[in-house]
Amino acid sequence: MAKYFLTTAIDYATADPHQGHAFEKIGADVIARYHRLKGDDVHFLIGMDEHGQKVAQTAAERKVSPQELVDAVAESSEQIWGLLGISYDQFIRTTDPAHKAGVKRLIEQIFDNSPNDFYEKSYSGWYCIGCESFKQENEIADGKCILHPTRTLEWVEEKNWFFRLSAYADRLKKLVSSQDFLQPKSRRNEILALIDSGLEDISASRSRFSWGVPFPRPGSGGEVQTTYVWLDALPNYLTATGFPNPDFEKLWPADLHLIGKDITRFHAVIWPAMLMAAGLAPPKRIWVHGFVLVGGSRVSKSAGGNLDLRDAIGRYGPDAFRYFLMREVPFDGDGNFSWERFEQRYNADLANALGNLASRTISMVERYFDGTVPKGARNEIDEADAKDLEAYHSSIGPKGFLLHDALKAVWQTVARGNEYVDRQAPWKLAKDPANRTELESTLATLVRQLARQAVYLFPFIPGKAEELWKSLGAPGALEEMRFKRVEKLDPTGWKVQKGSPMFPKAEPVQA
Repeated sequence: MAKYFLTTAIDYATADPHQGHAFEKIGADVIARYHRLKGDDVHFLIGMDEHGQKVAQTAAERKVSPQELVDAVAESSEQIWGLLGISYDQFIRTTDPAHKAGVKRLIEQIFDNSPNDFYEKSYSGWYCIGCESFKQENEIADGKCILHPTRTLEWVEEKNWFFRLSAYADRLKKLVSSQDFLQPKSRRNEILALIDSGLEDISASRSRFSWGVPFPRPGSGGEVQTTYVWLDALPNYLTATGFPNPDFEKLWPADLHLIGKDITRFHAVIWPAMLMAAGLAPPKRIWVHGFVLVGGSRVSKSAGGNLDLRDAIGRYGPDAFRYFLMREVPFDGDGNFSWERFEQRYNADLANALGNLASRTISMVERYFDGTVPKGARNEIDEADAKDLEAYHSSIGPKGFLLHDALKAVWQTVARGNEYVDRQAPWKLAKDPANRTELESTLATLVRQLARQAVYLFPFIPGKAEELWKSLGAPGALEEMRFKRVEKLDPTGWKVQKGSPMFPKAEPVQA
């Protein structure tokens, strides 16, 4: 059983998650569930980034302590991920004592392994609290950070510890140039251009606030500073493995970091350089997704455009919400969210296509065979579906994580099933006993197809896929299935049971 260690970016603990966070977590959950169905030993990590100036500032505005703020946000976030069915194995918080100890040990290991990579330096520059980073001229428009246009940049002058990032340019270029390390290609080209333009050393500590991990070495004047929030946050992927305990290598290196495009530089440049400096292996792969846009604007806590996640989940249920984001927003770029488009997708794809196919098939098995699935040999429908499902695997495989394309492949089979029903017209076959064998074959074919679809849709819509699996009379829990067993599925003798519609037709809802 192969190990598969998958992570998402940890979220700032300043407010409840929004659609952008949900997009990433759902995508990661799809990948995690996919690998479990492959038979891999998956460890799926998510969590909260609970330190930094932004958290301290937000807590002060709300007249609570930083710890009270992050505790409340962590609890609320875990509730939302539970509603969405995110099957994470570990929820890490950067305020956890084990994480703090791991960060300090990693920094000490850099001091030990690469003694010249930390040094003191006086520095001044524009600091964006939203990004928790200093900004260059090309990252500022009209005096604001281009990613956080509602925040005022802060001019900072202080003496800090610095990390010698510039020393790793050649090694980083070699790493990033690898086809597999950073994807999609557009992000790899972006980071290669950044490296070629020259890397600047980065601040490793801050002296003006204390809500964070104390930097393990005092400055030359004896003062203790606070570890720069990104040097605290990025190591969560490592400290989650139990680092520095020796068995951390059971999980490390991570097989996949899944992140948003606004933090590519931190993950593809700063993080691997830190690991190199400590003498540790970098992650095997980074996949960068885009933004969920609402009304053409990016969804973020500070830039606005937020929709209430609980409301979004509650309208049509978690599986419909998961489906819409994964089908509508390409996983290698940006995409738009609108309730109008949501309802169109819901009715066309879920209610009319998949839901109708399942309802008609199960009803006819009940009507014509007393609910017992008849025997039928594999035929051209099975063979055609197999080709589409090969595309499904290639969309979540070595070439990348084009989850929207994987869903397109499944919906090719859904369309084929509905066309097959219309062509075969089982209700007509049932009128003539001479067509009994063909009727048996037709309905057996449809149940086999629906069983396959339940398995292949389980990573995307786990609740409804399990519901479909049970209504077909399939044995066991769907999560215990494996892709390698799908081809041999034989539903002969299963007892179907029709329940309420999988996806009731949606009535227009006012946004």
